[in-house]
Amino acid sequence: MESNYTAIDIETTGLNPKTEKIIEVGAVRVRESKIVDRYERLVCPGRKLEERITSLTGISDEMLKNAPPPKEVLPELLAFIGEDILLGHHLIFDYSFIKRAAVNLRLLDEKSNGMGIDTLKIARHFLMDLESRSLESLCRYFKISHKAHRAINDAEATVLLYQKLSGEFREGSVFEPQPLIYRVKRETPATKAQKERLYKLTEKHKILLDYDINTLTKNEASRLADKIILKYGKG
Repeated sequence: MESNYTAIDIETTGLNPKTEKIIEVGAVRVRESKIVDRYERLVCPGRKLEERITSLTGISDEMLKNAPPPKEVLPELLAFIGEDILLGHHLIFDYSFIKRAAVNLRLLDEKSNGMGIDTLKIARHFLMDLESRSLESLCRYFKISHKAHRAINDAEATVLLYQKLSGEFREGSVFEPQPLIYRVKRETPATKAQKERLYKLTEKHKILLDYDINTLTKNEASRLADKIILKYGKG
C-alpha cells in the first residue's frame, strides 16, 4: 500500500474532456497515510451550466461568476501535486481533463504521463458481486461518511476508500501505481477572425450565447459557428 500520494477529484460541465470543462478541483495530500494538506478551487468554465450539472453538484453559475479561470487554477493544482503518485476513483477521467487543460496552457508536455492508483479498478477486481462500484455506493458499503459530487469531499472519500480496500485485500497488482495514458494534442485559442465571425453571427441572429467567446479554442469556435449556421442560416 502506498502511504504517500495525492488524491484528486474534479467536477465538470459534462463527461467528454474534448468538449467539456472543469468547474471545480479538489486535491488531498497524504503523507504516511495521513491527510496533511488540501487544495480546492472553483474554476470558471467560460459557459453557463446545464441544470442537471447544478442539480448533481450543487454548483451554480452564481458561484462560478467570480471564480478564477483555468490559467490561474491549473498552475496551482500542478504545484500542489508536484511529483506525487495520484489516487482517484475512475482516475483516468479526472486525469484526462486536467492533462488536456494543462497541455492547452503549455503547463505539461503532450507526451507526459503521470502515475496513479485507481480505487475503481481495485473495487472491480475484488468486489465483483457488488451491483454498483461508484464512489458513493462503495462509501455506503464501507460505511464511509461522504457528501458526493463536490471535488474535495470526493477526494477525501477516495483516500478513506483506498485505506479500507488496502486493509481488507492488502495485495495485488491493482494496488501498484500504473502509468496514466491519455493522448492529447494542444488546442490553440480561437483566432481573431473566428471570434469576429461569431460576434457577427450572434448579432445578426439576435442570439445570447451560453459561452464566453474569448475562452474558446479554434476547434470549439468552428463547431459553434457551424452549429449556429445549421440552426439559423448565414443570414
